Amino acid sequence: MERNILLTIEYDGSQFSGWQIQPNAVTVQGTLEEALSKFCDIPVKLNGTSRTDAGVHALGQRAGFSGDFGIPLDKLVFAVNNYLAGGMNSLNHVGSVRIKEAEEMAPGFHARFDAKGKKYRYIISREKPADIFRRKYAYSVTKPLDIEAMREAAQQMVGTHDFKAFQSSGGHERKTTVRTIYRLTVEEKGDDLVIEVSGDGFLYNMVRIIVGTLVDIGTGRLAKEQVKDIIESKDRQRAGHTAPAEGLYLVEVYYEQTQLG
Repeated sequence: MERNILLTIEYDGSQFSGWQIQPNAVTVQGTLEEALSKFCDIPVKLNGTSRTDAGVHALGQRAGFSGDFGIPLDKLVFAVNNYLAGGMNSLNHVGSVRIKEAEEMAPGFHARFDAKGKKYRYIISREKPADIFRRKYAYSVTKPLDIEAMREAAQQMVGTHDFKAFQSSGGHERKTTVRTIYRLTVEEKGDDLVIEVSGDGFLYNMVRIIVGTLVDIGTGRLAKEQVKDIIESKDRQRAGHTAPAEGLYLVEVYYEQTQLG
């Protein structure tokens, strides 16, 4: 009997050329599909909720697949994680990608189409000098930042807006560029500045452009009062720079609207 499975996945994006399968590239989707196909003994094709770019990390990516296979889910998770860790005991050693959880869903459930929203985290390191060992996991900004100005600007982005100015070219064409941001916070944690954003959906590079715009406001290159005009302009050239992929983490995918508030 065909089973419908939802996976929760974490991965170190610095080790992959993004989520989506590409020719002659190591991707998260390709790596997982190979391992799952091996242990399910059927061809597995994953439907991921977010096509993260090269260098972007995930703490809670979700992906689904369906098929007729007999291995219990707990054993499947252990076997796949052990295989991806190089065959060592996965309780003591992990690979660059790991399945955190697998659950059986109703036949009509779809991991991507049933998602109600997502939460991302972006980490900015303000250490001086910059820590070379964190260069793949945080965006190093050593210039002084006006945190209060960044927070005020962030609040102007909360709500339902046309975020076309915060979309890079090259992504999949969307029917609409209107999105709702439910929450956007800027918090200091030691030498780090942590930006978290949750919303009903995100355009291509939207989170990284939001972060780049906030950084440009923090350094004084843009004024916090410009946010409204940037949004209304729908002009990518008016917004800030695209922050690098390395600082971005997909934290969670929501399937209940109430979780997004």
